Amino acid sequence: MIIGVDPHKLSHTATAVDPLTNTARASLRIDATLAGYRELLRWGRQFGVRRWAIENAKGLGCHLAQWLVARDEVVFDVATTATSRVRELSRGGRRKNDVIDASAAASVAALQGDARPVAAEDHTTLFALLEERRANLAAQRVRAINQLHALMRDLIPGGVRLALTAKIAATALRTVRPATPTERTRKDLAWDLVRDIRALDTQLVAIAERMTAALEQHDSSLLDVDGIGPVLGVRLIGRTGRAARFPSSDAFASYAGVAPIEVSSGQRITHRLSRSGDRQLNSALHLVAVTQVRMRTSAGRQFFDRKIAEGKTRNEAMRCLKRRIAAHVWRRMLADEQRQQLPAAKPAPAT
Repeated sequence: MIIGVDPHKLSHTATAVDPLTNTARASLRIDATLAGYRELLRWGRQFGVRRWAIENAKGLGCHLAQWLVARDEVVFDVATTATSRVRELSRGGRRKNDVIDASAAASVAALQGDARPVAAEDHTTLFALLEERRANLAAQRVRAINQLHALMRDLIPGGVRLALTAKIAATALRTVRPATPTERTRKDLAWDLVRDIRALDTQLVAIAERMTAALEQHDSSLLDVDGIGPVLGVRLIGRTGRAARFPSSDAFASYAGVAPIEVSSGQRITHRLSRSGDRQLNSALHLVAVTQVRMRTSAGRQFFDRKIAEGKTRNEAMRCLKRRIAAHVWRRMLADEQRQQLPAAKPAPAT
């Protein structure tokens, strides 16, 4: 039996679907509480062998999915786009309610289409959390810098230089002598932004230190790769998840959007850039490639120079390098995971 779940913030709706006939057998609505979870599990046990299909198990259904996995239940994650397609192609047309959504999630899992197994959270989730936190802090800093630029432009003729820091802004503000209440308010707001930027800089340094400690704790070898520091290392692992879920480096390259797409027209076969894939992961690999090209002695620069000598353009050589780096990074992450899974060596018996 497959039990589909349509999660919401305050409630979850579950529908049991027979995978042989694809018909709903029973349905249950619970509150999104631990008591509701226990009620749901007791209800699900009546079906014996069962699988859970939770829509958006990495979003609203994350807590329930991890709670079930911790109790040795088999759980699948079903994308919201997949349930939408099933719902639209069913006899219900565009009708939508919680029971229909839960049934659609179960149907997708039953057909093994877009459903993916849910595993217990591990270090990859930790890295994803650190990467998301740093991305949010960096976005806040960029916004504060832009606001400070606007204020400094109105306080000082011509404003200040583009590479603005809290120290540069503070030095410039000390020379400003406001003549009107508006200018005094503008200067006070600029000082507020300077303090915000200093606080954000401190938090960014702290999160970078936590990233370094996390990589060292999990003995990641990505830091040995030219162009990969703590920030990019955490982003690569956090965006990838477990490397073992990719059957090959080609599959990983396709997921990252660095594998070219074949385009056929008659007997002519060409390739074009992929615009799909994880764009954040693609961006991380691009930064690694650019850094290696700037390093004269790196293996990436030597590979890049060989491609240029073969007659490829700079962009074509860069794409080849990104694909090569993606394969190397995937092999590194896979080796790290396999090394961590090896059982600890047993001590030799005392003689």
